[in-house]
Amino acid sequence: MYESHFGLREVPFSITPDTSFFFGSPHSQEGLNTLLVAARSGEGFIKITGEVGTGKTLLCRKFMATLGEEFVTAYLPNPYREPRALMMALADELEITLARDVDQHQLLKSLTFRLLELAARGQHVVLCLDEAQAIPLESLEALRLLTNLETEKRKLLQIVLFGQPELNAHLASPTIRQLAQRITFHYHLGALRRDDLDYYLAHRLRVAGFTGARLFSTGAVRRLYRATGGIPRLANIVAHKALMLAYGEGRHLVEKRHVALAARDTNGTRRVSSLLRWPWLAGIAALAAAACGITVALTR
Repeated sequence: MYESHFGLREVPFSITPDTSFFFGSPHSQEGLNTLLVAARSGEGFIKITGEVGTGKTLLCRKFMATLGEEFVTAYLPNPYREPRALMMALADELEITLARDVDQHQLLKSLTFRLLELAARGQHVVLCLDEAQAIPLESLEALRLLTNLETEKRKLLQIVLFGQPELNAHLASPTIRQLAQRITFHYHLGALRRDDLDYYLAHRLRVAGFTGARLFSTGAVRRLYRATGGIPRLANIVAHKALMLAYGEGRHLVEKRHVALAARDTNGTRRVSSLLRWPWLAGIAALAAAACGITVALTR
């Protein structure tokens, strides 16, 4: 696509969670530190919340990659399962071989044995549940009962809940109040600040191989922040499209008009329409679309 034009090895603003692009902004670094401290202290439940697109999944993967060899991690990206299915998924993550028709008693017995086996080796099990706001209440209660297993020093199973702010309302249900009381570490992952966004762009560009001085003008960064509110996923999408537009013009600097056009073509951004009324921008968008094979919608 545009990589060679800008001197890049790879696309810098993919929305796929890639830990090599993890940016230690104040929010993400504090969130990671909270997770590491909680995991090493042996707490049963840990909660991380954040709005859509703030980087919870990337933080989760970075956390699992940072834990040492004394930890065994299990990851469930889709925890919307009834209790038995959730336990079966956990067993699969822990490499437990089970019969298809295993009953509930044998399932729990196998999980307990595996957790004790790993603990005897000096290993601690951490289960990370993404999109945790979708977990049925009865499944959360089943997990709570599973975390009752412990040695004299720590829990045999630690559970990290990653979810949208709706998770807080989910956990406020009186039926799982015992679980809510066990969440001793929690953190809310916020959006990037204006200055953070500038460093964020530079960081991802460097990881992708950029060696130049600056690829996004200061005006482009300001417009990007206004359009995305510092939400990393939205910033990635808009920045990617803005690079396409600059490439379509044969330019080596992304200007604020490129960002404005890209934001116009992206759902969820804050609309800044003044520049988009200028008729000559339609020609720029058409040129970029022809060069890059994308369609930029200039009208609603």
